[in-house]
Amino acid sequence: MKVIVIGAGIAGLSIGWRLAEAGAETVVFERAQPGRAATWASAGMLAATLETGHAPASEVAFARKAMTLWPGFAQSLEQASGHRLGYRRDGALVVARSEAEADVLKARAAEAGVGFLSREDARAKVPGLAPDIKGALWAPDEAQVDNRALGPALATALLRAGGSLQANEAVVRIESLAAGRIAVRTAFRTHEADAVVLAAGAWSGQIEGLPPEALPLVHPVKGEMIALDAPADAVLPKPLVWGNQIYLVSRGSRLLVGATGSDSGFDTTLTAEAERWLFAQAAGLMPDLATWQVAEHWAGLRPGSPDSLPILGLSGVENVYVASGQFRNGILLAPAMAEVMQSLVLERRSPPEIAAFDPRRFQNDTSLATAGKLQ
Repeated sequence: MKVIVIGAGIAGLSIGWRLAEAGAETVVFERAQPGRAATWASAGMLAATLETGHAPASEVAFARKAMTLWPGFAQSLEQASGHRLGYRRDGALVVARSEAEADVLKARAAEAGVGFLSREDARAKVPGLAPDIKGALWAPDEAQVDNRALGPALATALLRAGGSLQANEAVVRIESLAAGRIAVRTAFRTHEADAVVLAAGAWSGQIEGLPPEALPLVHPVKGEMIALDAPADAVLPKPLVWGNQIYLVSRGSRLLVGATGSDSGFDTTLTAEAERWLFAQAAGLMPDLATWQVAEHWAGLRPGSPDSLPILGLSGVENVYVASGQFRNGILLAPAMAEVMQSLVLERRSPPEIAAFDPRRFQNDTSLATAGKLQ
């Protein structure tokens, strides 16, 4: 069986790798370079408890499934690629800056079955936290991975498993052929396959050829981040730290600070306002950061959906599947997405756990369809 995967971000590469491992003839097409879009621009957080605090039960369950898969996924990927991924489980703190925030976090902690720390205990875990914090939710199982190592690792694993990767070759059109065969057209030529997986991130809704009811309603959500260089004598926090409307992630000798969110279309222009805001929020959470230097400032485009849930499953066209709409949880959900897409494509079996993510759920809802259309 030949499968074409459109998109070489975390979703497309993970799915392509697992399909190739299972024996499918797999070709992944990427409009630019593998792993250099939203995957590269993220922070590599694996925070099922924190990211899905107000999410529907279906997404919470899927995120938790992905968290259980991540240790084995990381180990297998390191073995298959020879790349280190920096996977580590150091937990996460969500810091309360007010008594009202503390009350909300205590309720969240009780609901999630995790702890709430006093001011003193929170500052013992992350000594640089502001002295006036009111405590913190503590989620010990949250983890992280080096997101910028994922693209090269997955590309290598895909190739070693027998798959192919066509970088700098954008798919512009999908066409149905006879007997259920599918063709994709690039600027260079047309390629045929038995199945196509559309996993092009924020660009998933831009492919021509699909009927309107089958085109995934994915829109880009711009996010800007900065990285701070740590002084030689600084001790970076081991846990993920959330609070003051931002998050902090230690990566080597840097501290990543994210992230903004705006509906700016496909514009990734960096703004001084975002840099100033991120820096100020970080310094408000950890005052010592006010003397650190901004080492990098970047932006990426997350794939959003009309109802903020992933879009995962069979489209309205036979043998065309969609794996997109993960918004800011693409890296977290990757192992679970790869697993279910392997079942869908190779076994024609749709796991019930992804019923809520069916790409066809928007077809009869004109309000959602209108909200999800790209400008």
